[in-house]
Amino acid sequence: MKFRERNVYSPTLRQLAVLELLQTYGAMPGKELAERLEVDVRTVRRYITALQDMGIPVAAERGPFGAYRLKRGARLPPLIYNDSEASAIVLGLTAMRQMNFPMDAVAIESALAKTKRVLPDRVFDYVNELEDLIKVHNPAYQSITQLMHSDFVMLLDHAIRKRKTAVLRYASKDGQQTEREVDLYGLVLITGQWYAAGYCHLRKGLRTFRLDRLVAITITDRHFERPQNFDVLNYVLESRTQVQKSFDVEIVLDISIEKARSLLPSEMHSLIPLDEGVLYRQSTSRLDWLAFTLLNLNVPFRIEKPTELYGVFQDLAEKAGRVKPGKNS
Repeated sequence: MKFRERNVYSPTLRQLAVLELLQTYGAMPGKELAERLEVDVRTVRRYITALQDMGIPVAAERGPFGAYRLKRGARLPPLIYNDSEASAIVLGLTAMRQMNFPMDAVAIESALAKTKRVLPDRVFDYVNELEDLIKVHNPAYQSITQLMHSDFVMLLDHAIRKRKTAVLRYASKDGQQTEREVDLYGLVLITGQWYAAGYCHLRKGLRTFRLDRLVAITITDRHFERPQNFDVLNYVLESRTQVQKSFDVEIVLDISIEKARSLLPSEMHSLIPLDEGVLYRQSTSRLDWLAFTLLNLNVPFRIEKPTELYGVFQDLAEKAGRVKPGKNS
């Protein structure tokens, strides 16, 4: 395809066209580049020199079979996104920011600002409108991720990618802490909860670890071999199924059935109209998640079962009671 068909006439656009061709095909002779851009070979050399002056690592191979190619370098070449791709990036970063995703908040804001800065006015206005219209409200997820240090995720990611044994100080459900050497195989995010899975040298077997129970992490220099075809997601899901108890929940909500359906639109529970309100039924292993959901409904309700759910609310009330106002409050 000739690039004239895409209205590439200015030198700057032709330079970007050279970059796009090299990114697409890996390597191309100068003569072929010249034919595609409908310029002479000497002009192609000028474009290559201009790209090199911008710090883009373009290598020139001489000889009868010579070609230009992009080599790996410390500086990334500029990226060109279409409208849909740019919108997806901005909205993805916005969702990560609103969900308090366990990453460096400064990095998310910086990436968002850089991406927005290069958007055309039309796309910029479009994504800004979407940001105003689309909001992420998931307090249970936020409450969990806020307990974690973003540095923990980065450290675990480093240990997993580099195949280095990590030393974890880990707290059990009752608060007892143990120090474990673990060969981590992967991270999994399930219903707002982060897990790591791998071989625990203390327990001599595969184990799953909740990241919100990590107290400290140290990466060692000891390397390990990851089992081939190990499915981290399925292992964590099976582990959760084995250790978690499923609770049959029945709660009477003091609202109309129409209001209940608007507040709780899901196929994972049932809503039954009663004279005194609405009966909410669901089976779940995450009573803490359910408690946050019910609190955010901001409606009166009565717990029929299980009694353990009432204990979860008592624990939340006790923790809230320990909050002290600041001096300027």
